[in-house]
Amino acid sequence: MNLKIDKLKPGDLIEILAPAKAIEKKHVLNARKTMENLGFKVRISKHCTGSYNYFSGTINERLEDFQLAIDDNNVKAILCARGGYGCIQIVEKIEWANMLRNPKWVVGFSDVTVFHQKLCLLGLKSIHGTMPLNFSTNSPRSIETLFNALTGKPYKISCSETKYNKEGEAQGVLLGGNLSVIYSLLSSLKDFSFSNSILFIEDVSEPFYHLDRMFYALKAAGVLDRIKGLIIGGMTELKDSKPPFGLSYEEIILAHFEYSNVPVCFNFPAGHIKNNLALVFGSEVYLEITKKGTKLSFPAN
Repeated sequence: MNLKIDKLKPGDLIEILAPAKAIEKKHVLNARKTMENLGFKVRISKHCTGSYNYFSGTINERLEDFQLAIDDNNVKAILCARGGYGCIQIVEKIEWANMLRNPKWVVGFSDVTVFHQKLCLLGLKSIHGTMPLNFSTNSPRSIETLFNALTGKPYKISCSETKYNKEGEAQGVLLGGNLSVIYSLLSSLKDFSFSNSILFIEDVSEPFYHLDRMFYALKAAGVLDRIKGLIIGGMTELKDSKPPFGLSYEEIILAHFEYSNVPVCFNFPAGHIKNNLALVFGSEVYLEITKKGTKLSFPAN
C-alpha cells in the first residue's frame, strides 16, 4: 500500500465539491478559472452548487459527490468549496479504501478539519488551505502556497514576533485545524497519538470562556502534554463576555502552558483571515520561534 500522494503537474484533474454548506455558483466558477490558469483541469461535482436547506445537498448527495471523487483515479485532488457545517455527517459513511489504494489531496479548512483528522488517522497527508468561497478575497500568497503544496515545492512561512510568543524550536509532524472542530472530535481521537507533533489551531467567533474550556479539554485528553510545538493562527472575531473574562485570548492560551517548555507562536498567517497560507498536515516540519519572529519550513513532498 502506497500512502505517498503524487505531486500534481500541469493537466492533472482537480474536483471541486461542497461537502457542507451551500455555496454560490460564482465562487466555484471563479475558483475553476483560477486553477485552470495555473494549468490544472477542473471538474465541478454534480451537487456542488446545489441547495438543500442549509447544505449544498442532502447527506446522500454530498456523500455521492465525495465518494465519486475518491473512486475516480483521474481525480488527483479534491478541493472543498467551503466549510460551514456538514462534513461530520458524511465522514464515517465514506468508503476510504480507494483513497488508501490511490491517495489524493484533500484541500480545505474550517469544517474540513473533520476530513483532516480522518486522513491523519489513515496515515495520509492533507492540505489546510484556502477554498473557492475565499479565492476572490484571500491574498495572492494564499493561492501561491496552495499551488506549492499541491505540486510538492518546498516553502517557508514567516511571521512577525508578538509579545506573547514563547521562544523555542521544534520538529515534528504538523497536525490540527479548526479548534472547535478538534474539540468536538476528541472522543474519536482517543486512540490518536499527538506525540512528536506540532499542533496548529485557528478559530472564529468563539467566546473567550469557550476557548478556555476547549484548552482544558485538550489538556485532559493529554494532547497538550504530547505536542512539541503550538502554532496559533487566526483567532478571528473572538467575543468577550459581560462582565469581561479578564484575560486576552493569548493570556488564556498561555495559562495552559505555564509550566511547559513547548514553544508557542501567535498570529500565524492561516485560518479565517485574508492571508490564509497553505499548511501540509501530516508533513514533517521545522518550527523556529525567536525574537525576530516565527519560521515554519516545509520540505518537498
